[in-house]
Amino acid sequence: MEELRKLLSKIYNENLVKGTLSYSVDQSLGSKCRIRPVKIKDSIYIQTENFRDNKAYHENLDFSEAVEKTIYYMTEVYRQAQIETTDREITVLVSKKGKVTITNKAKKIHGVSAKKINESLQKIIDSDSENNVPEPNVLSHNRKKEYILQEGAPVDFLVELGVQTPDGKITKNRYDKFRQINRYLEFIEDVLDSLPNDKTVRIIDFGCGKSYLTFAMYYYLKVLQGRDIDVTGLDLKKDVITHCNELAEKLHYDNLHFEIGNIKDYTGADSVDMVVSLHACDLATDYALEKAVKWGAKVIMAVPCCQHEVNRQIKNPDLKGVLQYGYIKERLSALITDAVRADLLKEQGYDTQILEFIDMEHTPKNILIRAVKKPGMRKKSDRTDVEKVCEIFNINPTLKKLLEEQN
Repeated sequence: MEELRKLLSKIYNENLVKGTLSYSVDQSLGSKCRIRPVKIKDSIYIQTENFRDNKAYHENLDFSEAVEKTIYYMTEVYRQAQIETTDREITVLVSKKGKVTITNKAKKIHGVSAKKINESLQKIIDSDSENNVPEPNVLSHNRKKEYILQEGAPVDFLVELGVQTPDGKITKNRYDKFRQINRYLEFIEDVLDSLPNDKTVRIIDFGCGKSYLTFAMYYYLKVLQGRDIDVTGLDLKKDVITHCNELAEKLHYDNLHFEIGNIKDYTGADSVDMVVSLHACDLATDYALEKAVKWGAKVIMAVPCCQHEVNRQIKNPDLKGVLQYGYIKERLSALITDAVRADLLKEQGYDTQILEFIDMEHTPKNILIRAVKKPGMRKKSDRTDVEKVCEIFNINPTLKKLLEEQN
């Protein structure tokens, strides 16, 4: 094993792509183990995901700890390892008598070695003339999207929710959900530094529904990022809440719990760091945003839907030719609703963006309002953008009224 220990000491770093340990000799200790690098608070760790008794057990280890953990697994539990780095493909086989055989070869992409690819790219960088630029066709095609949660690597909650099969393949007809989950995690990844790291991060997910994204958020922040978090999902459907609580318990997601309740009347918290509201219908989004502002939440993420209020109010004689078409009026009302919501959050001191959550071809409910609390963001209170828009379209949205009452 000493030869393997020396090899692992060289490759367990940020250049590691992934690894799989298999051919278990003791199922009680594990059936398969996945290995990959993860970033936690600006530091790179090696995460082991060991599958045992139909559950996944995670450890985030520094490089030296990960080497010793792998040596233990290859000595006591597994007989084969497939390890991939940015430029190497390594196979480790351990015989019944403990003999270790290591195959270590340069990675090839479409038959070309990684070394050759790097040399080709360097020539492109160093070239001073367009005529001398070699064709980098090896890298220009068939490059797979690098998701936070990767296809082929089973994740416990994705398997339980039917998005993945137990071996990590995406279930037929669930690839759109897989993409949506990863897109959502990318939005969270962008605001990690805005969440406190010196205390438990309190998070509420209003209108959580079946909670695909709630479980994804918990897994990403708690398991992958190692954050100290406490997450509550709120929804009106008793059967959904019961199922979500049972699943959280089954997965040992100890700081994730679900409650039955109405967003408007929710009084279960005095201080919240992050408020999520995904597809809360019509005014429910406004009540969620108002509570987030009241709590001084550091991060707000909302995907509104069914914006009926402004559609009932909107009126402008100069736009009669446009508003006479029901479909156009509905779409315009939804866009104006969310633009006003974003501007109202800016007035409350939030750096606010409106982003595409998922492609329109998958769902028309594709707008994400993401707001991060920033010092000095508050606008002047006289003749605000919101007031001008409301005057032009003859509207008085609920969030505007709620914040006026709050202030």
